[in-house]
Amino acid sequence: MVSMTRSVVWFSEVGLDDLGLVGGKGANLGELTRASIPVPPGFVVTADTYFRFIQINALEPVIKKELFGLDVHDSRQLNDRAANIRDRIIEAPMPRHIAEEIKDAYRELGEGAVAVRSSATAEDLPEASFAGQQSTFLNVVGADNVVLAVQACWASLFEGRAIFYREEAGYDHTKVGLAVPVQRMIQSEKSGVMFTVEPVTSDASKITIEVVYGLGEGIVSGEISPDLYLVNKESLSILDKTVTPQSRMLARAEGSDGSYEGANAWCEVEESLREAQKLTDAEIRELARLGRSVEEHYGTHQDIEWAYEGGHFYLTQARPVTTMRAGSDDSDVGDPESAAVLLSGQPASPGVGVGNVRVVLDHPWPHCRRRACGCQRAVRCHRVFLRRRPPQQNRTTRQHRAVAREAAPHLATPARQLHCCHPTRHHHVQPRSRLGW
Repeated sequence: MVSMTRSVVWFSEVGLDDLGLVGGKGANLGELTRASIPVPPGFVVTADTYFRFIQINALEPVIKKELFGLDVHDSRQLNDRAANIRDRIIEAPMPRHIAEEIKDAYRELGEGAVAVRSSATAEDLPEASFAGQQSTFLNVVGADNVVLAVQACWASLFEGRAIFYREEAGYDHTKVGLAVPVQRMIQSEKSGVMFTVEPVTSDASKITIEVVYGLGEGIVSGEISPDLYLVNKESLSILDKTVTPQSRMLARAEGSDGSYEGANAWCEVEESLREAQKLTDAEIRELARLGRSVEEHYGTHQDIEWAYEGGHFYLTQARPVTTMRAGSDDSDVGDPESAAVLLSGQPASPGVGVGNVRVVLDHPWPHCRRRACGCQRAVRCHRVFLRRRPPQQNRTTRQHRAVAREAAPHLATPARQLHCCHPTRHHHVQPRSRLGW
């Protein structure tokens, strides 16, 4: 354990025992660093520093006032109050001594482009996943910009989706802190996610790898469908490969001033690479071996984020898989399905959704229950087809029995966490049948 009086600690100083100080992401980055697993170097602005910032600026009464009597299922009210809290946090002055500690650490890291990430103290726990609830800022350059990005991460603790998730999970909003890891930026040629268990079926003998060209935000944003590789965990033999064409990727924007907003831009993928398999077979096995070593270190199945630059793989996060399915009895499989398959694609979360179908071409958010799908205040609702990720993905997911999307599968983790079937890219969509489509 390290002292809680410092504003900044280095990855090498922390591990899993320091979750309350550096949050789930920070604790895991420290643990991986200590285990000599390739992680971009960095430091963490501690959760204790966040609480001091809130105290110095007398923001806790403001937060409590906005949250008092809040109905998180009223989207308009939730968005308005969340925005009020974020505005107050962004507008509050950063104490000078905290700003100077952050700037000194940034200079010691070597300056240049960094990733500024959020790490909540109720994040990446074995019993819950808050993945994607708070903000991450990539390619931030300059000491002053890093300080501003840290403050923006603190404000993102009160995104509407984060408030909703904490409320549903029973967490006290004022007791959850936010640490901010700052690490050297990897200019990813390729990036993606890896599960050391097959996440749809919970098959522990397999490793699943998803990959896109460019920054991993391409998957997170729901804009790109990745290549998908399935690997035998023991032998590292490649069991299956799904290669998905990619015509554009997210990368550092030319001419960016280094601020935490607008630092990245979409650009064209080289023509010769668009239809190609993104990782070679040797790279797939190398990455799977790395994932297996992480699982062996933790002793549990892992959900891993990774990046590839200059011939080397780097891990930018590892968290426990929180959505393992209990074993099921395969003897009662029912009658074979005879209805025609209308659409098919990559499955992301297991299950069968029953209900009316609503096609949402451009989710206007957030008043899903009043506008796009017309549903009322029900958790069990319609099946919805989305062309893009809704801005408040977890509330939309929770209000529907199933979600199928045209684009990438980043809704998979929240869908599994919220027990909502999520067959990415319309997996085996069937007309009216015994399945209820």
